[in-house]
Amino acid sequence: MSYEETVAAAEAVLRRAGVRGSASARYTPLSGGTYNTVVRIELDQGRDWVLKIPPRAAEGLAYERALLTGEAAFYACAGTALGVGVVPRVVHRGTGDGAGNVPYLIMTACPGTPWNEVKDSLEEPERRRLRQELGRVAARLHAVTGPGFGYPAEPWGPLAPTWREAFTAMTAAVLDDAERYAAWLPRPLAEIGAVVAAASGVLDDVTRPALVHFDLWQGNLLLAGEPGDRRVSGLIDGERMFWGDPVADFVSLALFADMEDDTAFLAGYADAGGAVVFDGPVRLRLALYRAYLFLIMLVEVEPRQAGEADLTWVRSHVGPQLVAALEDVESGLRGGCR
Repeated sequence: MSYEETVAAAEAVLRRAGVRGSASARYTPLSGGTYNTVVRIELDQGRDWVLKIPPRAAEGLAYERALLTGEAAFYACAGTALGVGVVPRVVHRGTGDGAGNVPYLIMTACPGTPWNEVKDSLEEPERRRLRQELGRVAARLHAVTGPGFGYPAEPWGPLAPTWREAFTAMTAAVLDDAERYAAWLPRPLAEIGAVVAAASGVLDDVTRPALVHFDLWQGNLLLAGEPGDRRVSGLIDGERMFWGDPVADFVSLALFADMEDDTAFLAGYADAGGAVVFDGPVRLRLALYRAYLFLIMLVEVEPRQAGEADLTWVRSHVGPQLVAALEDVESGLRGGCR
């Protein structure tokens, strides 16, 4: 959307939600996301909100349908575990209808600056302290138990009774998307599916559906405070959440890196009750989740009609990561982990 179209859409949502004082609202379109239209809305009485509107087009990946349902569920559950202000609070929500009204989610804005925007200014002691704090936050998040496994929104239907059943369906949906959009992949589609299926038995080790954000890269982590005394002030963009294996969150928490090397995070995670031992089965599950995320990253550029530069970057950076994840799955299988 253009700036004018974005503001007009935001104004229409506020009118539809019956928000008082919307005539004097100030709108700031926000960048950084790749799916929803996101707008910062400042109103009187100190109301500072963020509005999300999904794209009108039906084109997209299967798991992206009704993402706002998952995001609202994440904030409701995570807010209880982490406390007021660390995650947004939903203040208005609307579903689409046949009258041309679009679905939307309005939530409170969390204080702070995205971690990735200040990472170069962090001295090593502060960086380690923040990673340890983040570990404690993640452990409290993962202590939340859901009613079943998988995505909570349509088109998935009822939550699955086992993690193997849920993750198998999630992976199959992305592979179907890859075929539908003729997405470029570094290994044949059927071969990827066979590797993932061969390792699915290890998923039966997961018997509790934990709350998983699955997009905890630094852009979705907010820091507040003065240099040297910053704190983790917000976890945002919970739209890609699911109920499943907490180990899955380690993929984005250590994006393109090895979580086992992040001793500060793991110390904080253990301090807050997070239990993880990087044995063969855990490493195999983590490799499966890396493959799943990298598959999404390689396929999603097709319906979004990414430009040539973005396509080149994804294929040159993410493609090798998917190959490495699949090789780690195969290595785990040869080592007897199933």
